[in-house]
Amino acid sequence: MSAPRCCGVAATDAGRETPAAKYAGNHVRSSLFVRRCRSTVEWIIPAAILALLPKCPLCLAAYLVLATGVGLSMSAAIYLRTTIVTLCVASLLYMTARSIQRARQLKLATGK
Repeated sequence: MSAPRCCGVAATDAGRETPAAKYAGNHVRSSLFVRRCRSTVEWIIPAAILALLPKCPLCLAAYLVLATGVGLSMSAAIYLRTTIVTLCVASLLYMTARSIQRARQLKLATGK
């Protein structure tokens, strides 16, 4: 007499997957999809901010007044614009370095 098998065991038996194994495969696929979407959004947000950011600090101050009702001096608008550009460029550089590092690790792991 054989012992009953638990459905939580993620082993295959004669080509049949248990429910736990099927769920684990779907979970891996969905987490990979979420990770790829998050990675894409991480690249799009700073790039879009840089593309849509006005070049003139006075325009930035005017947009801020229209959007929030908060007035901003010219010098504060200059500092704000410089800070936004610096943060966006830094985040894009960080993501570029991270992508290069991942590619190098993949290259070393595969031996190509």
